[in-house]
This record gives sequence, C-alpha cells and structure tokens, in this order.
Amino acid sequence: MHTVGKVLAVLLVSLGMAGCSSMGKKSGDGPASVQEGGSAYGAETQGLGMGSGMDASAFNDPANPLSQRVIYFEFDSANVRESDQAVLAAHANYLANNPMSSVTLEGHADERGSREYNIGLGDRRAQAVKKLLEFQGVNPAQVSTVSYGEEKPAMEGHMEDFWSQNRRVEIVYTGQ
Repeated sequence: MHTVGKVLAVLLVSLGMAGCSSMGKKSGDGPASVQEGGSAYGAETQGLGMGSGMDASAFNDPANPLSQRVIYFEFDSANVRESDQAVLAAHANYLANNPMSSVTLEGHADERGSREYNIGLGDRRAQAVKKLLEFQGVNPAQVSTVSYGEEKPAMEGHMEDFWSQNRRVEIVYTGQ
C-alpha cells in the first residue's frame, strides 16, 4: 500500500507540473523572480554567483524557473502551493544533475504568532520544500534547512500585502 501511495503522489506532482508549465504567473502570487542579491521586496539570496562553479545565467534569466528562488505560503500553512511545483521540479532536476551543488532552505514566517511558533512554522515550511526536492531525486546531503521565523522579514509592515511576502522559503545555493 505504501508503494501505491508513492506512485499516486508522483502522478499528482507530474500532472500538477504539466498543468502549471503552460500557465503564466497570476498577479498576487509574489514576484516572478528573485535576482541574485535581493528582490523587489527586500528578500536577499546569496551564495550563487560568479566563481561558484554554476552557470549563473540560468539562475538570472527570468524566463528560467531556476531564477525563482522564493517559495511563498498561505497563512499558517506549510503546504507548498501547486503553482510552485514546476519551480521546485526545476531546482530538483538541477541539483540531481549537479551533485556537487547544494542548497540551504531558509524558512520564514510573518510576524503574527509567537516567536517560538514562527520558528517552528518556518522549519515546517523548509522541511516541506526539502521533502519535495528529495522526492524528486535530490540527495538529502545536498539540502540543509534553517528557520528564521519572523526574524528576517522581506517586507516591514503590518498588513496582508507585507505579511504574504514574509511567509516564504528562500532557496540559497551554497555549494559548487
């Protein structure tokens, strides 16, 4: 029965990726891409760039799903949205084909909730992304996680527009 569940999960992820591959970005889903060193919302990603041994052009090309290195979440949720499946599949494919590369998944939360709760929520979000990457063939040794909870907001403010940008996991390439 466990094997049937895995096969069903693979089929669902594949169908989701096929359905999302032709869809454009909906407004309100966050930024289409995060450029190296930051985003329009102040979230910073580091570790990928010249001298890292990686082809930085793919990571900086807005048309390439590898350029999107921030996964957003709904309020109080650690469920990866279907719209982010294709992006994670592209990162999983890259990591599986580049075993010397590694990532740190940085989990974040908005300011609502206690500091302890938000650290836990950021960790659950990072772990959810890690599980999806591993399920798609990434070696667990290539992926580490850290939770910052509410401590490193992408945007300062006390409204939903700001909070939605803080509920995220940042994919930070760290290895060559």
